[in-house]
Amino acid sequence: MLQANDLVWAHAIRAYMLGQRDHPNDLMAWNADGTRMPARMHVEYLRSLFLHNDLAEGRFKVDGHPLALDDIKLPMFVVGTERDHIAPWHSVFKLHLLNDGDLTFVLTSGGHNAGIVSEPGHLRRHFRMRLRARGEHTLGPDDWEASTLPQAGSWWLAWNKWLSERSGGTVDPPPTGAPGFMPLCDAPGTYVLEK
Repeated sequence: MLQANDLVWAHAIRAYMLGQRDHPNDLMAWNADGTRMPARMHVEYLRSLFLHNDLAEGRFKVDGHPLALDDIKLPMFVVGTERDHIAPWHSVFKLHLLNDGDLTFVLTSGGHNAGIVSEPGHLRRHFRMRLRARGEHTLGPDDWEASTLPQAGSWWLAWNKWLSERSGGTVDPPPTGAPGFMPLCDAPGTYVLEK
């Protein structure tokens, strides 16, 4: 019931009481597309990572062994949104305290969904981004925000650049029909036909 006026009641009043249908947009289509993961995986994700916060507490097990966030030695690209009602950005920012490696933090305009689905070319979008390199002093979230200038546009382009700088070259796909790579069905696939 977080943000119930915006997310529940406004829609209910328009649809049920006034008989007005919402005009679909790209964000509504994205939001209506359910997460397609096995039930056991979904339950583990919700209970372990969301409800009990096991990864941040060092209790999440991988192959039977607990994993702490500080065990992760790869560079991280972490995104928070200014008006997120599910994962407030100050909470996401705490990852700086749980891992001392290279961490690029991005704070983008928008909320939980719109801030993430903020494609390039979207008007009125901005983001702040800063790398905290391994061993550097960690700023508090408010000091970080005050000293990190906003950039106009979508964070996606910055993420693409970040990924490109840390990725290897392109790899040719395996030939169609190679062992282990048999097509399941003709394009466009069955997913697009599901309701």
